[in-house]
Amino acid sequence: MTQTQSAPFTLQQIGTGTARFSSGIPIPTHTDQMVDPYFKTRMPKEHQIDSLLFWPQAAGLYPGLVLLHDRWGLTGQMKDLGARLACEGYMVIIPNLYGRLGGMVTANDEVAAALQDKQNETQVLTDINTCCEYLNTRTMAKRNIHGVVGYGMGGSYALRFACQRKRLRAVVSYYGRMVQPRELMNDLTSPVLYHQAGKDTWATEEQVQELRAAAAEYGKRTEIQTYPDVPHAFCNEMKPDAYRADATALAWERTAAFLKACFQGT
Repeated sequence: MTQTQSAPFTLQQIGTGTARFSSGIPIPTHTDQMVDPYFKTRMPKEHQIDSLLFWPQAAGLYPGLVLLHDRWGLTGQMKDLGARLACEGYMVIIPNLYGRLGGMVTANDEVAAALQDKQNETQVLTDINTCCEYLNTRTMAKRNIHGVVGYGMGGSYALRFACQRKRLRAVVSYYGRMVQPRELMNDLTSPVLYHQAGKDTWATEEQVQELRAAAAEYGKRTEIQTYPDVPHAFCNEMKPDAYRADATALAWERTAAFLKACFQGT
């Protein structure tokens, strides 16, 4: 995956790491850990979110992005996307949304669909929200200056999560499904960029039209970009039959510009 030439940072300037923290409860600060003599030995009862982190190593404070993977799991391509977003000037966290299912990664469409069907939306949304709270504990991340970017299954969760967390600054959904029930769109506060695959049979034209209508009805800032002749998952390099390089590059340019506009001045 090529890097955008105009990005403020290069891949060589990006730091990487991992994080593991409990879902749905306050994230302990460094001070909390220092004064708790049992912190290192206590076995948490809550689900533990395993995640990857990417950030610019130059001194500064950066907006936070939660990157949500598609139904195939946290693949190598998603890791590349995390680093590439960090090059644009963000601290990025990628949670493994399949943590409760063993953290699986697959290239098989049927297995991926089965994994997606086993997901509990309420639990996943709690995990995503906890990722935002985790970003709030990082010294290089701006507090409560967050966005979410998702692909496919992750794009669906991004839209749904945006109707729940009112402090988001930006949402980018790549060929995700419309939230149900549609009345949830009334709670959306952040601007949305939606990338529609014109030949999509999963996130269908009817669903995109419903998104457009709900955004108009509730007065929400929603930009829909359509790529007419491409199939679902057109950004997935691991799927040669679906991958479309030109559409992927254009969608990335639009995503980078959208995020920059949303976070400008924060």
